[in-house]
Amino acid sequence: MHGRLPPHWHAAGPRSEMSQRRGASMRGQDGRRPQPPYLRRMTEDTPSSSDANLILVLGDQLSPDLPSLCAGDPDRDIVLMAEVASEASYVPHHPKKIAFLFAAMRHFAEELRNEGWRVRYVELEDTGNSQSLSREVERALEDLPGHALLLTEPGEYRLKTELEEWAERAGTPMRMLEDSRFIASHAEFRDWADGRKQLRMEYFYREMRRKTGLLMHGDEPEGGRWNFDSENRKPARDDLFMPRPLEHRPDETTEAVLDLVERRFGDNFGRLKPFWFAVTRAQALDALDHFAEEALPCFGDYQDAMLEGERFLYHSVLALYINAGLLGPLEVCHRVERAYHEGSAPLNAVEGFIRQIIGWREFVRGIYWMQMPGYTEQNFFGATRPLPDFYWSGETDMACMAAAIGQTRDEAYAHHIQRLMVTGNFAMLAGVDPHEVHEWYLAVYADAYEWVEAPNVIGMSQFADGGLLGSKPYAASGNYINKMSDHCAGCAYDVKKKTGDGACPFNPLYWDFLVRNRKKLGNNPRLAQVYRTWDRMESDRQSEYLDSARAILDRL
Repeated sequence: MHGRLPPHWHAAGPRSEMSQRRGASMRGQDGRRPQPPYLRRMTEDTPSSSDANLILVLGDQLSPDLPSLCAGDPDRDIVLMAEVASEASYVPHHPKKIAFLFAAMRHFAEELRNEGWRVRYVELEDTGNSQSLSREVERALEDLPGHALLLTEPGEYRLKTELEEWAERAGTPMRMLEDSRFIASHAEFRDWADGRKQLRMEYFYREMRRKTGLLMHGDEPEGGRWNFDSENRKPARDDLFMPRPLEHRPDETTEAVLDLVERRFGDNFGRLKPFWFAVTRAQALDALDHFAEEALPCFGDYQDAMLEGERFLYHSVLALYINAGLLGPLEVCHRVERAYHEGSAPLNAVEGFIRQIIGWREFVRGIYWMQMPGYTEQNFFGATRPLPDFYWSGETDMACMAAAIGQTRDEAYAHHIQRLMVTGNFAMLAGVDPHEVHEWYLAVYADAYEWVEAPNVIGMSQFADGGLLGSKPYAASGNYINKMSDHCAGCAYDVKKKTGDGACPFNPLYWDFLVRNRKKLGNNPRLAQVYRTWDRMESDRQSEYLDSARAILDRL
């Protein structure tokens, strides 16, 4: 039926006894993989075809329960995976991010082969690689007459549009299934949002709690409260024990990827080595267990804290595994919930962590797909300043900025407060073009994909959507950073000095931001008290703030 496969198609060889048992357990009596109930909504209404499929699996779809794989047949269909320059370079991605995805893709392809799939895997430097996903689909289908394209919806709007437009031009049959690895479908989010004057994550989160049953007693939340965030704002002490995320030694496959990335992307911002990320599902599951056992108990208390020299504190560093598909969001939440029920982690930590996944992660995805195209171009404040060079070098005398950018360079990671209240806060206060900020975040973090990154930057961090996602800008002076970190103690600037030479730049920039944007923010009820404070200042003091801010901005 299939004919002879070219060598680069890597037909599966003899399967081990373990992989045979694993593969058999994943299929029903008819030889097809059974679909979990939450996947069925994706395919029940989609007519199946007796023709063979080319199943395109993207770099952030490395999940055995991917809808297109569940709808496919290993005895009939071919899986296509491709490393292409267009995806690796549409922004200057951090080398660690590229290495993580290529290594995880290669390992996932091998796991699929062990499960009986035939995989056409195109490496970046393979002869004939067109360096475009749509063209690689076209090349594969040229070798597979009669095959239709089957895929799961891409997570990024630009790629979905590219593939849809290509299929229309080429006249190729294409079946695109919605990505059911998320808890809320597009339709569910639109139904929730329809008719609401304001879209607020807290109320959406409660719906997700009810839907999943996580931390619920019938219709009531565990502990009698939906949200324990008020208990999760403690500054960390430097004498606390800080566990590191689980580190993994690169194997031969990953070492080959590291050599490739060093050769092709070595000039990108970021340090490739040491490289310790998980690149297989088994390794990611170990990382999840490690977090639940070692760091979760203190995660809640100190999730907003920052300490000089401590890059991870009690954070999980699991987002890159979840967003690439190595871990499922619900399985992560159930593992964390189990820690609470077993008495090894407090409710404030477990609830805060689960809220980030089934609340915030799902919420920003819903916003993204409702607002695209055009969301990444929004610029509520009309900010036009170029992104300062030190975002790419880390060379700044501001200790908090140097720490956040330095660890971003080294680890392709910074936690949410560093992104929101340090690098994001400074960019907004300084009036940096939000699209440039968006592209920087998309490039430098290993967990960044546009669907999750853009709402977090355009909406939450820069308030460039004018309040669609958040009720007020996350603007703060140096006092907030001093409260939540120890950076200020060793900084070249004095956080207690408000204006003039040596003053913390966040202090005058905070007031300058509010003053220059008063026409747009003056009626925001959450900022009323702040503006009253400004209005009570002596005019000379106001002038000192604005003059100091102008001097800082001129130096940028």
